[in-house]
Amino acid sequence: MSHQPMVKIYLYSKFERFWHWVQSVLIILLLLTGFEVHGSFSWLGFMAAVDLHNTIGLTWLILFVFIVFWLFVTGEYKQYIPTTRKLLEVVRYYSSGIFRGEPHPVRKSRIAKHNPMQRLTYLGLTAVLLPVQMVTGLLYWSYNDWPAWGLDGFLSLKVLALVHLVGGFAILIFLIVHVYMTTTGHTVTAHIAAMFSGWEEVPADEKIEEWERMPERH
Repeated sequence: MSHQPMVKIYLYSKFERFWHWVQSVLIILLLLTGFEVHGSFSWLGFMAAVDLHNTIGLTWLILFVFIVFWLFVTGEYKQYIPTTRKLLEVVRYYSSGIFRGEPHPVRKSRIAKHNPMQRLTYLGLTAVLLPVQMVTGLLYWSYNDWPAWGLDGFLSLKVLALVHLVGGFAILIFLIVHVYMTTTGHTVTAHIAAMFSGWEEVPADEKIEEWERMPERH
């Protein structure tokens, strides 16, 4: 990879970094306790794993509400608006170009933190997968109350448990891919370091395209 001039830009606020790392820890703990509940391995014991899983799940739900609130109040939700512009270029880059030392087709900036592939992935995660996982988790947790709520007539515990389990595997796959993708910066630790410090190094001579610009709030 050629050595080109780099410039540091402040991309991630303190709260953004806080919820990123706290959510990461909570998700890992949920995966561990969840798989123990399903008998994949023994760590805490079944009942302890169930209790901890439920507590962490509720904590995550509260944090998630604050994250969504923060995204809309600050206007950061616009970072997740999907676009197909340069999407194919990004896919080609990660499938082949990155192994040939080609430059990334989309640079990061304060007003465009995520490339098109990231936008689609994070939107699907935040708007679909995580809410489904939380709703199924709450319904699973409150199974004994279904008759009082009139839910036992049309909800199946087996189907609900299967959806929740599949969602857990989907989150695990995302986590593995996400960790791998953090190593694809100009150095192996560049992206991870940015999520600790808030500062990201980007090429100094690249122009930000109009479609990448997040509209200013008035």
